[in-house]
Amino acid sequence: MKHFEVDAIFNIQSQDEFDSLALQTFKFQYYNNTVYQTFCNHLKRNPYNIKEVSEIPFLPIQFFKSKKIVATKSSAEVIFKSSGTTGTKTSKHFVSDTSIYEDSYLKGFKYFYGDIEDYCILALLPSYLEREGSSLIYMVNDLIKKSNHPESGFYLNDLHKLKTKLEELKKSDVKVLLVGVSFALLDLVEKYNLLVPNTVVMETGGMKGRRKEIIRNELHTILKKGLGVKTIHSEYGMTELLSQAYSKGEGIFQSPPWMKVLIRDTENPLEIQSHQKTGGINVIDLANVNSCSFIATQDLGKTNKDGAFEILGRFDHSDIRGCNLMAL
Repeated sequence: MKHFEVDAIFNIQSQDEFDSLALQTFKFQYYNNTVYQTFCNHLKRNPYNIKEVSEIPFLPIQFFKSKKIVATKSSAEVIFKSSGTTGTKTSKHFVSDTSIYEDSYLKGFKYFYGDIEDYCILALLPSYLEREGSSLIYMVNDLIKKSNHPESGFYLNDLHKLKTKLEELKKSDVKVLLVGVSFALLDLVEKYNLLVPNTVVMETGGMKGRRKEIIRNELHTILKKGLGVKTIHSEYGMTELLSQAYSKGEGIFQSPPWMKVLIRDTENPLEIQSHQKTGGINVIDLANVNSCSFIATQDLGKTNKDGAFEILGRFDHSDIRGCNLMAL
């Protein structure tokens, strides 16, 4: 895609601009991403018969496990890999231009939280630090550096050190962001009874096999009580995306202007649901310009009229329909 079009992604001001860029991106990826083109052809969808964003096919996310999903001939600067249990295939996202990813998360953070230099960032992400190729670690590590705060940093398994640091920072005027994977935050509040009401606590989801999965409301209730905060924030991102949505409480997520969530019918994956109806989450991430911007995830959710959305769970394997429409 031409450079000015990539720049335009992060300057979207209206729904019309988003729709126009989404259609341009579809056309670009149809002609430059052979896996996506083959998928679209099986559905008899192409740039000649698609006039609306809702008509664009969404590539099932599972293809990132078996295919190289790229829309560029440039070699990858980094390959992000999903977590996975032993013996299972992991997703691989071949990122040819890390500057686009950096623009996306830096501009996304500023859009929702303001200047990164106003924060001290404490990261409790042990399961991600223990493996290579995590897009979350790439992002948080850069946010830590960009914060320029001497106390910003990662805490692998030293919960006592983190507890001490949180209590020290409570006495300062600096904004504190504690970002952590769910099981590690639960470990923290079970071990220590903290009261850090001015800390922004952000969970990134997932027990990663360390604990029994619990619903978000239960998790947030435990964390709010254990940390003395009124709300728990959440980050919604994944290996296959280059953008993140954020929730500032109650599990209601908002996307930056270059990212949009649509809900597909669970019985007919080519049909987009109306608001407040539960279905499969489709993500348009225009920052994914060099791979695929139209992804059908395995998450279940629903949208609101204002563009906000909720995550309600995941498909189990028996529920996934339309994701094996072809064997590439």
